Amino acid sequence: MLDTILNMPEAAFTRLTVAVFCTSLIIFMGFIIYRLAKDSKAGRMGTLALFVVLGLGMLGFIIKILLTEVLHK
Repeated sequence: MLDTILNMPEAAFTRLTVAVFCTSLIIFMGFIIYRLAKDSKAGRMGTLALFVVLGLGMLGFIIKILLTEVLHK
């Protein structure tokens, strides 16, 4: 497996690492939103509002990536 990664073309390696790191960043931002809601004692509606509003920003980023991929082909 290590040999496969070491002999991988640069474009494929870049695409893989960007996908992995962007996914982990989005998951981490979800954790940050959760902690923000918990620490500010936002309640159920406040937590929902935080996840919806801040989650829409992340969703926009994901849609931008998908549109770029679809329009590039």
